[in-house]
This record gives sequence, C-alpha cells and structure tokens, in this order.
Amino acid sequence: MQGMKRVQIERLSVRTALAIGFCVTLGLWLYTGYAFTQRITAAQQAAADVAARYMRAQELLSTVRAQVLLSSVRVRDALLNPDPEALTDYRAQIDASHRIVTMALTDYEPVMGSSLEGEQMARLQREADDFHVTSLDVLADAAGRNPAQIRDVLNRVIAPRRDAAVSISDEIQALNRRAFVQQQREMSDIHGVAEAESRQGLGVALVVGLGVVLLTSIYAGRLEARLRLQMARDARMSQELQDASAKLIAAQEEERRTIARELHDEVGQVLSALKVEIDVAQRSIAAGGSASDLAEAQNIADGALKTVRNLTQLLHPAALDDLGLVAAIDSSLRGLARRQEIRTELHQRDLPERLPREVELAAYRIVQEAITNVGKHANATRCDVHLTQLADRLLIEVEDDGVGFVDDIDRPIIARGLGLISVRERASRLGGTFNILSEPGHGTRLIVSLPGRSAFAEA
Repeated sequence: MQGMKRVQIERLSVRTALAIGFCVTLGLWLYTGYAFTQRITAAQQAAADVAARYMRAQELLSTVRAQVLLSSVRVRDALLNPDPEALTDYRAQIDASHRIVTMALTDYEPVMGSSLEGEQMARLQREADDFHVTSLDVLADAAGRNPAQIRDVLNRVIAPRRDAAVSISDEIQALNRRAFVQQQREMSDIHGVAEAESRQGLGVALVVGLGVVLLTSIYAGRLEARLRLQMARDARMSQELQDASAKLIAAQEEERRTIARELHDEVGQVLSALKVEIDVAQRSIAAGGSASDLAEAQNIADGALKTVRNLTQLLHPAALDDLGLVAAIDSSLRGLARRQEIRTELHQRDLPERLPREVELAAYRIVQEAITNVGKHANATRCDVHLTQLADRLLIEVEDDGVGFVDDIDRPIIARGLGLISVRERASRLGGTFNILSEPGHGTRLIVSLPGRSAFAEA
C-alpha cells in the first residue's frame, strides 16, 4: 500500500516536472518573441523618425536653395530694369524670399543632431543673411549702370554670395544623406542582431524543452520499472494473502475438528461412563447398597468438568474476563514453563487495573501466539514478556534467547507463518504497529504497540 502511494506521488512529481518544463520552455519562447518584437519595433520607430526628419530637412534645404536662386534672379532683373516702381517691387519680393528662408531655417530640425550639422546650419544662416544684405545694397545703387557694370556686379558681388549659400545647402543635404544611409545600415545591423538573439533564445528554449523531455522520459522509465516491480510484489503479496487465508480456513477447520474430537472422545465418553455408573449406583442402592457407590460417578463427573474447562479456556480464557490481562498472560506463561521447561517471566510497568476489552483481548492473543511460537520453533531456554503502559499506547514485547532466523526481502518472515499474520492483523485492526527483530543465534524480539485507554475514550 505504501509502495502504491509512493508510486502515485512520483507520478505527480513527473507531471509537475513536465508542467514546469513546458511552462519554462513556453516562457522562453514568449520572452524571446516579445523581446524581438520590442527591439524591432523600437528600431523601426527610430528609423521612421529619422526618415521623417530627413525628408523634412531636405525639403527645407531645397526651399532655401530655391529662394536664394530666385532672389539672385530678381536682383539681376532689377539691375536690368532700374525703374523706381519696379525696384520697389523687386525689394519686396527679395524681402519675402528672405523671410521664407529664415522661416525654413528656423523650422529645420537636425537629422542626426551632430555638431558638424549644427555648424553648417549656422554658416548657412549667416550666408543667407549676408546674401540678403548684399542684394539690397546692390538694388540701392541700381540706377545708371550699363550692361558691363551690371554683369560685373552680378559676377563679383551677387554670384559669390549666392554660390556660398547654395554650396552650404548642398553640403548639408549631402551630410544628411550620409547620415540617413548610415542610419539605414545601423537599422539593418540591429535587425540582424535581433534575429541572431531570437534564434539563440529559441535554441535555448528548444534545448531546455528537449532536456526536460529527456529527463522526464528517463525518470518515467525508472518509475515504470519500479511500478512493475511493485506490481510484481503486490501480486506476490496477494498470492501469499490468499495462501494465508487458505491456511486460516484450514486452521479453523482443524480447530473445529479438534474441538469436535475432544467433545466426542472425552466429554461424550465420560458422560456415557457417567450414565452407566449412575445406573449401577441406582440398582445398588435399590438392592440395599450404600451411597458410596456414587463416588466413582463423582470422579468421572469431575474429569468431565475439567475437560470442559480446558476447552473453554482454549476458546476464550475466563481469567481474562475475571482477573484481567496480567493474570491471563501470567497463567499462559506458567503453562509454557510447565510444558516446555522454559524459564518465563512477566514484567509490567504503569499498567492500569483494566484496559478496554478490545485491547486486552488483542494483547492476550498476541502474547499467546508469540509464546506458542517460542515453544514450537525457538528452541529457547528463556522467554520474557514486557507490558508497558505509555501515555496513550500499550507496548508489548516478547523476547526469547532461541535460534532466531534470517529475514528475506522477497519472502519476509511475516508471510511464512499464519500466527504472525494473525498478530499483524490484530494490531492493524486496532490501529497499532507491529515489528519483529531477529538474528540467527541471538533470539527473537516481537514488538507490538496498541492504542491505550485514551484512544478508545476519544472514539
């Protein structure tokens, strides 16, 4: 029974190990997928932000470039048409272009935020302001110039400022393009690293899962082998129990035959002889004889009464009900000493006057079976019985100095004899414990613990 409980506990352990392994593997997979998704999402978000800033920056720089070129065209047109009203209109257009450039540079957001990009933007702002101031200065002195002077002013004053602003704008655009390409490369590298880490995490989860499955399979194999062994032992114990039951039935039948034989051979014959003697005594008295003729009948009746008492003692000891456990056991020990010439002694400690009837009967039968085995099998010269009342238990110990025996794991001593099976069953029925200790040549010690008075009082 304990073996089956142990197997069931181990089955639960296997299930628990499988559940833990599955949860760990699933957790690793989920964590790996989550970490990969979070990293890729963050990288994609960063890339989208950089791309948006890049497109906006390129658009604003293109606006600055276009407005600078448009302003240079308007300066040329104003020099070719120096009419005061037209010059006023050209100045207004050049101021509007400058405001557009200033707004574009103000709205500009660095793509990568590098110091070089910041320096370039500051240079572009200065060049745009200088180009605007130069353009207005040229328009202030636009009247009275011939075509050669106009070309000279455009090539010497306007073109260098225009080209400087456009050049800086191109440099910034090129810088942004390089930064954007670098960011795309980094995004690709991040994606590759995330994939590698994900593969590594999934690989670890797979290895852990396979390890759990392997270990569980090995453990399950061992458990199955142990279960088969336990089933074989249970089958053997079941067979032994059947054999013991058959022995018990045979013993009961033999006991009935013995009692029937005793009743027939002893009591029946004695009663028949008693009847004959009474008839003889009656005829003798009728013929004038004396009452002394009834003496023989009285002797026969005494013998019959003694036989009946012996049978009654065998079936149930009257001393156990009348005088208690100690007196009944002491009587059995004296009988063993008288029949087998074995020194016997009864030791008792803290034993109450009376115990519950179930405990007294079980204790008496256990001691009776133990000393019977001593007389039959132990070849002992001494037998001691100890009765000790503990807090809530009655401790019974029967010890001899006989030949002892060697216990066998496959076929323990408890399974070899009907008497010890009876002892174990009596102890188990009351919730007690049973143990037997023996060594070849060093005797045997039977130890039984039965519930005491308090246990039955609570029940």
